[in-house]
Formats: sequence, C-alpha cells, structure tokens
Amino acid sequence: MGIQDIIEGKKQWRAHMARVKALPEDYQIVYKEMQRYLFKVGPVDLPDGPLLPGIVDFFEEGAAAGKGVLELTGTDVAAFCDDLIKDSPTYADLFQDSQRGGSGTVEK
Repeated sequence: MGIQDIIEGKKQWRAHMARVKALPEDYQIVYKEMQRYLFKVGPVDLPDGPLLPGIVDFFEEGAAAGKGVLELTGTDVAAFCDDLIKDSPTYADLFQDSQRGGSGTVEK
C-alpha cells in the first residue's frame, strides 16, 4: 500500500463521513452506533467493502421518504446489523478457525 492509496482512502472516508453528517440527527446517532458495533464484530472487509456506504444509501433513501430511522432498522439495531453480516466472514470466525488449526480463511 503506497502513500497514494492512503491519501485516496482518507479522501473516500472523509466523503463518506460528510454524507453521514448530512443525515438527520437521529439517523446519525443510529449510524454511529451501528458503525461502532460493526467495527467490533463485523466482517473482515468492513473498511474497504460496500457495507457502510450501503447503509448510508439506505438511510438517505429513508430520510428522503420521511421515515424515522427505527422504522428502517427496527428497535433492535444490533440484530439488524447481525442480519446484514450473517453471510460474511468475521474476525471472530478467523480466530476460531485458527484455534482449530484451520487455514486462516473462512468459507461461509
């Protein structure tokens, strides 16, 4: 990974966070909680994958339709997050696989 890749990654992250800050306040709060949860238990490809931008897209559409954020996610936001990542390998999966003497990659 070169310096250009790092700079480009930062630009993309800042643009992503600008989109989050443009959301209504209740959406921002739920997004930040989801982000915190997903960074703890989430998939291996979370930082570079399409999940976080997809959540922002979903929230932008919901806000434009005038819906409350909990109408979109339900009251159990952690369960909503778990459902989003149910088919994705997580760091916990990789760790468990390594403890069993596996190859270090997880197939789900």
